[in-house]
Amino acid sequence: MTSKTHRFGLVGKDISYSFSRGYFKEKFKSLGLTDHSYENFDLQTITQFESVVKDTPHLKGLNVTIPYKEAVIPYLNELDDEARQIGAVNTIQFTKSGLKGFNTDAYGFKNALAPHLRPHHKKALILGTGGASKAVAHVLKNLDMDVNFVSRNPSPGQLGYSDLDERILDEFTVLVNCTPLGTHPNVEQRPDLPYGALSKKHLLFDLIYNPDKTAFLKEGEIRGARICNGRRMLELQADRAWEIWQE
Repeated sequence: MTSKTHRFGLVGKDISYSFSRGYFKEKFKSLGLTDHSYENFDLQTITQFESVVKDTPHLKGLNVTIPYKEAVIPYLNELDDEARQIGAVNTIQFTKSGLKGFNTDAYGFKNALAPHLRPHHKKALILGTGGASKAVAHVLKNLDMDVNFVSRNPSPGQLGYSDLDERILDEFTVLVNCTPLGTHPNVEQRPDLPYGALSKKHLLFDLIYNPDKTAFLKEGEIRGARICNGRRMLELQADRAWEIWQE
């Protein structure tokens, strides 16, 4: 049992690799918050969430990661407007009236992406359809981009990887990888794209931050595309979560 009186943490599954724990540990240290702690709550099923909330003394706030960004919503008392629009939650605020869900992924992605955008970036492909992809789509649509999802098992209106060809990649110049393909240690993996169709007019954004440069990003870089990994997005969404917990 920790003696800390301000406890925060991350809810997810198989999250020993998580960025958040190390980031907040350093943040608390730099702020001199010796009574603050951040820990991982590794849940095999979302049904364990209630016991985390009930049985963890001094819990003040939580982050949520895959695969529970959508599944956690029924356990919350309230949703922020943006989280409701997105349909996914990655930050939980403990309030007097119960648990309130927020989505700071959208804030993080928008502000990490902005420096890399150019006027010709009007259409985007989102690779993957998990909880993070919903925040990405929300941001891109608010930037007035045409957006299409790419999935291994596409729903109506979505694209499959076999649908992608040079014509489509010539039209969609922003590609955002929301899949885990290429994450350490499987660094040779990458989404199944016609990479030869990439050029300097493309922007490739990968939500993965480890390694710094995934196989997906390397393919873009070789062909002159702008590239960005997910580290800045993670830092921004974490800082925004911290602000929410202080409110």
